[in-house]
Amino acid sequence: MGRVKTIARRSFLIGSVAIAGGVAFGLWRYKTPYANPLLADLPEGAAALTPYVRITSDAITLITPRADKGQGAVSVQAALIAEELDVSLDQIETDFGPPSPAYYNTALAGDAVPFRATNDSWLAETVRDLADAPMKFLGMQITGGSTTVPDGYDKLRHAGAVARETLKATAARLHGVERSALSTETGAVILPDGTRLSYQSLASEAAQTDPVTDVTLRDPSEWRLLGKPMQRIDIVAKSTGTQGYGIDIDQPEMLHAAIRLNPGQGAALASYDATEARTMRGVQKIVEIPGGVAVIADNTWRAIRAAEAITCDWAAAPYPADMADHWQALSDSFTRDAQDSQFRDEGDVEAALAGGAEIEVEYRAPYLAHAPLEPLSATVRYTPERIDIWTGTQVPRFIETNVARITGLDRDRIHVHAEMIGGSFGHRLEDDVVRHATHIAMEMPGRPIKLTYSREEDMAHDFPRQIAMARGRGRVENGRVTAYDLGIAMPSVLSSQMGRQNIPAPGPDLQIVAGAWDQPFAIPDYRVTGYRAPELAPISSWRSVGASSNGFFHDCLLDELIHAAGADPLEERLRLCTHAPSRAVLEAVGEMSNWGSAMDPGAGRGVAYCLSFGVPCAQVVEVSDTEDGIRLDKVYVAADVGRIIDPVNFDGLVKGGVIFGLGHAMNCQVTYADGAAEQRNFDQYPGMRLYQCPEIEVRGLETADKIRGIGEPPVPPAPAALANAIFAATGTRLREMPFDRHVTFA
Repeated sequence: MGRVKTIARRSFLIGSVAIAGGVAFGLWRYKTPYANPLLADLPEGAAALTPYVRITSDAITLITPRADKGQGAVSVQAALIAEELDVSLDQIETDFGPPSPAYYNTALAGDAVPFRATNDSWLAETVRDLADAPMKFLGMQITGGSTTVPDGYDKLRHAGAVARETLKATAARLHGVERSALSTETGAVILPDGTRLSYQSLASEAAQTDPVTDVTLRDPSEWRLLGKPMQRIDIVAKSTGTQGYGIDIDQPEMLHAAIRLNPGQGAALASYDATEARTMRGVQKIVEIPGGVAVIADNTWRAIRAAEAITCDWAAAPYPADMADHWQALSDSFTRDAQDSQFRDEGDVEAALAGGAEIEVEYRAPYLAHAPLEPLSATVRYTPERIDIWTGTQVPRFIETNVARITGLDRDRIHVHAEMIGGSFGHRLEDDVVRHATHIAMEMPGRPIKLTYSREEDMAHDFPRQIAMARGRGRVENGRVTAYDLGIAMPSVLSSQMGRQNIPAPGPDLQIVAGAWDQPFAIPDYRVTGYRAPELAPISSWRSVGASSNGFFHDCLLDELIHAAGADPLEERLRLCTHAPSRAVLEAVGEMSNWGSAMDPGAGRGVAYCLSFGVPCAQVVEVSDTEDGIRLDKVYVAADVGRIIDPVNFDGLVKGGVIFGLGHAMNCQVTYADGAAEQRNFDQYPGMRLYQCPEIEVRGLETADKIRGIGEPPVPPAPAALANAIFAATGTRLREMPFDRHVTFA
């Protein structure tokens, strides 16, 4: 027995040393920066001072690797660099840069760990830091999760400061002065005698200077750009119709392609007859691709028309055929075997509800399409030695991986040229259009071929937002909410999306309960349970992901309990709230809306709150019940992102998020019949009309201790605030989206 203990102890010690050595080696790798990708193919006389700053004799180019989908990502990234580099935005050019692990997203993993955003304990912060390591090792260059600003806030300013100080060091060396004696201003180093040396004039010498990495970032009180209203870099081009997008790419000798895919997602093409299509004007070639068939023609219109003329025999989709089956599968998922998580379980909910629940309800949220204004497109030129891809994408390195798999080319022969995006909402986290375009281009080597989805193909083969169902119950005592129990069933977005990238997604999927389990309320008996339903259709990230439906579920149940208690909806939320920034946004919308003031007959006011992506956001919606239906009168919104980089862009993103959330709640859904999506164009998926849009008043707060992004957080509270307002005006509870299944909107 003693020998066993000795061996066990020795094995433990050896194992511990090995683990410690592995951790040390891993830490060394983690701390070691990736090579600067700009140094490859750098023109003579140019300097790539950091992965984010390239200076030639005639231009200063800032690399903004996060995709711009209309949210102003290029401008905000450029401003973060320019603030420390000491250049104005009219002095610089921007470029998305090449795909590179150097541009991995440092902020994405922090919200993927099972700690509430309000938990800043040592353990929570340590786990968040550890979660970043695999993101770096895998080189996860991804745009998403409202992370552009938190990802770039420190590192882009640091990149600008390193470039600035390196240019100063170059000038100091050339002129025999101390670097500390120099200053910078609007793209120039200023010598002690006032002489201005433009950054461009120093580029060739700066390329020979070791980067100065020991820099101090400026105090916000010294900022020239950040925190102040800025004109977006792309505003003139977008206002004059001259902004180019992926769909606008034009290459010499380019041909055009269109596709016909099986309407049933994931199903195969059994057979096809292209006799008529082959005779149509402009058609060059017809190509069979995975799941369908493609037409190559001399323009997009002719390609689309020819694709429509092909007669196809489709295999059956491997998913439930109609919506009744989808909803039944969700209903059947509220079982112990299907339980995915229970991160919130405080008090004793079962004991509290043993005598019966005051409220017991069910909520539903449908599939939703991304439906960006710019349909999917990709232009590909393939040769056996090299492939070039022009497309709007949020995942350029995923594209490299999958194109390498299709073509057999090494990654260094795959060249992805990222383009401006005309809307995404998560759509371009997928790369299916590039995969199809690659298969097509391989049929005609050397010719650039642009694949453009028709609107119908874009919507029919979207990977929509997940369908979801929630069941809630609770109790109230003495005018207060005392027990809250919410169960949420939905398929796993993470498993579906990552599965298409051949990346495993082990463990619980936080998105099943995001926007519900992590709310900063203190209810004595409080439980939120996630149930993983089977995949009923391929799904993907949609603006605010799980919180887009869970914000509705969680807040509406809370509102019903508050009304059952006879309490004031705003005051009871404030009483329950334990998070100072969250209380502040609730108080702000109360003040903005003059909460509690009298309203006209038939009018109603509803409040809702959701913490998502680390951002507390509260909204008050005011509606009127008119002869023509429910009219949205005004919305008040308050959100706290810690620090607002651009007040103008912040205001626009909040308003856009509110409209997005309200419009989809009002009248949007994707339904399936015979395994295929029924909604194929905007006449079947209208969203909010201009005449229906309410006045929106926004207030940005800066009390939170972490800087956050605002692209998604305004979406989750909007449906709940509208539903609660309609209840206040009419007495009717809406528990199922879209709301136009039960009410008419004026």
